[in-house]
Amino acid sequence: MNRLAPRLLLVPAVLTAVAACTPFESLWRKQPRQEDKAEAAEPAPPPLPLAEAKHRFMVGPDQDVVGGLQVTFARHEDTFADIARRFNVGYAELVRANPGVDPWIPGKGTQIVLPTEFILPDAPREGLVLNLAAMRLFYYPKRAKDAPKDAPQEVVTHPIGIGKVGWATPEGTTKIMSHVKDPVWTPPVSVRQDHAKDGDILPDKVPPGPDNPLGRHMMRLGWPSYLIHGTNKPPAVGMRASAGCIRLYPEDIARIYDLVPDGTKVTVVNQPVLLGWRGETLYVQAYEPLVDDKRDWSDVPKSLRQKAAKPKGTLWKKVAEHRDAIDWEAIRAAAAKPSGIALVAGPGAPMPLEAAIAQAPRVRNAIPAGSNWHGVEDQYAGDPQFAKPAEAAAGERASTAP
Repeated sequence: MNRLAPRLLLVPAVLTAVAACTPFESLWRKQPRQEDKAEAAEPAPPPLPLAEAKHRFMVGPDQDVVGGLQVTFARHEDTFADIARRFNVGYAELVRANPGVDPWIPGKGTQIVLPTEFILPDAPREGLVLNLAAMRLFYYPKRAKDAPKDAPQEVVTHPIGIGKVGWATPEGTTKIMSHVKDPVWTPPVSVRQDHAKDGDILPDKVPPGPDNPLGRHMMRLGWPSYLIHGTNKPPAVGMRASAGCIRLYPEDIARIYDLVPDGTKVTVVNQPVLLGWRGETLYVQAYEPLVDDKRDWSDVPKSLRQKAAKPKGTLWKKVAEHRDAIDWEAIRAAAAKPSGIALVAGPGAPMPLEAAIAQAPRVRNAIPAGSNWHGVEDQYAGDPQFAKPAEAAAGERASTAP
């Protein structure tokens, strides 16, 4: 019993020592501040709404503006090419609307203005209408024969790539001659010679597949050697990068290919400054003139007023009626600093660019609802004809498995 006494006496001493350590431990362990607790308790902000695709609209005969301006925010890994395809705009459209933002590393959380509001070209609303300055295609499907003249009309719009300097896409009127799925590309002699200058020797023919610059769909025009086609380089859509042909994103040409029949009229215009009505409000949308555009754009308001002096069509008759209420200086300012964003130009006070961006809806940086694209980069994915050898072998094994 006496041997146990010293051990029993140690128990209260140990307990006292442990208890005594608690206050000292609190000195080195960081305690949460009241403001930290408050921040931790705050709920995360709700996610931004998912955008609706801005490529298909119904327009009345007196309406010239479709879509709407939007704003999103870059992800950490985004480039402008990624965002452009996601929201069905061209690369140059995005650069123009976001001056000062690095197109290769915008940076996580950077505000990105989406120029998804469009003034329709000043051209007959039939068939395909392409505006080279805007690098954008508009398709007006045929209306039913019994449709009233004042009934709304469908219009589909997509960004396009056009001919580079020295290889300009022609202006004028032609038509769709034929459709070809998975075409063989036969590079013209002029294109082969141009590539050879840079040491790039092109083959006589390029078969269908991932190396074919025409992509999976091609429509021949009445102009020899000019095509409307897809691409194996989607980031080039919205640029001047072709030898004169018109390029679309793979997902867009696939839809246009199915919608547009042979014989469809094709009108190609070059309109850097557009006016258009939405209700009783006039909008202006300006793009920089193409570098090989030789017209004089030094006084845009003067040129437009001259056009309104002899008005043809609803647009210009209405401009003539409201001539004195239109803010021509706002139009001059828009043309001098083209953003590709549709801005109010009267009647009444115009809306500055900053105000238009501030009131634009903020949307989630994700593929919009109703888009043609589903996020698959490889347009040949899932097609056994173009499967890689390993994929084809795996597919064959799966199909013969018991």
